[in-house]
Amino acid sequence: MSDTTQRPFSILFVDDEEMSRNHFARAIRADYCVHVAQSADEAIAVLSQYGAEIAVLVTDYRMPGRDGDDLLRQVAQEYPQIVRILVTAYADKDMLLKTVNTGDVFRILEKPLRTEKVREVLQLAIARYAERETRQQRLLAMDETLAFLAHELNTPLATISLFARSVESDVAEQYDPERQREIGDAARSMLNNAQFCLTLISSFWETVHKSGGRQSALEASGREVRATQLIATLLDTYPFAGSQRDWIRIDAQGDFVVRAMPNCVALVLSSLLSNALRALGDTSAPSLCLEIVESPEPEIRIRDNGPGIAPEIKARLLLDPVTTYAGAGGHGMGMIFCNRIMQSFGGCLRVDSALGEGTTVTMGFPASKSRMNPSDG
Repeated sequence: MSDTTQRPFSILFVDDEEMSRNHFARAIRADYCVHVAQSADEAIAVLSQYGAEIAVLVTDYRMPGRDGDDLLRQVAQEYPQIVRILVTAYADKDMLLKTVNTGDVFRILEKPLRTEKVREVLQLAIARYAERETRQQRLLAMDETLAFLAHELNTPLATISLFARSVESDVAEQYDPERQREIGDAARSMLNNAQFCLTLISSFWETVHKSGGRQSALEASGREVRATQLIATLLDTYPFAGSQRDWIRIDAQGDFVVRAMPNCVALVLSSLLSNALRALGDTSAPSLCLEIVESPEPEIRIRDNGPGIAPEIKARLLLDPVTTYAGAGGHGMGMIFCNRIMQSFGGCLRVDSALGEGTTVTMGFPASKSRMNPSDG
């Protein structure tokens, strides 16, 4: 029933007519491994055995028993990575619309099949499959990164929370009122920061983990999330210490829609803000500017007037676990995580800094479709 020759991509062709199956297999087996089935149920049996290697499903619509529409819907549910193509000899508009809507059909081919047209469509379908696989691998890499981050930080942050509660409750009998207030404020700050980090890590890891390569809830809802909104939300929720919030100003030279994984972009923003605030800790007149730039390319820049970064550290910052805060518990992994997240959706992270002149970290985002193709209507 199946051509067992192993090639990079496999095609499953489903048609109840033996002549059609043989013709299809002969036409494309020089380029792809071909599996064939004569019914929807037989196709599911083939998928249960070879589903991991099949990139494209091509199915006839009219078949005895379950038709192609039913098969497409099941495959869309159980094997969403497979690109689905419908073959039909019937010009039933309502049927075609229903199938496209419920089965997420990539293309529709009309009978009789022409070899050149089939090859052309299969090339496009394989390109779509490869694109999905790349995105899935990026999401899996990000999932692993965030899961690692959550695992590594969850226990020490929970310990800090317990310690802060203990300090806050034990100071009353040991210090004068002023000292009690200072220690109590410090303990509450520790607790708030630890709880904020725990919540942030849990939320973002869960978002990526549950997506499983599918669209996030924000993307699926169709609700646009703009750069200015992400920054405003971050500043509203970030656990600033002392007068830190007063150090920050926003310079919106434009605005743009964050189209890819806004939750993860918010995580990067939070991490970069934390780094900048820490760098400004010993600066006499700390200043931190969050710039939003729309043109020529969409960017968010985090610009501080802190001590800057030594050239030998800056050169390795996005590649190796280096840090200027080892004495304060820094391990240098944060920038690597941020860079990996930005790269996962085609963005980038850039660091410009010199000792004594501050640091600017730029989050670069992929240009919108309209900007990349200005002639498109």
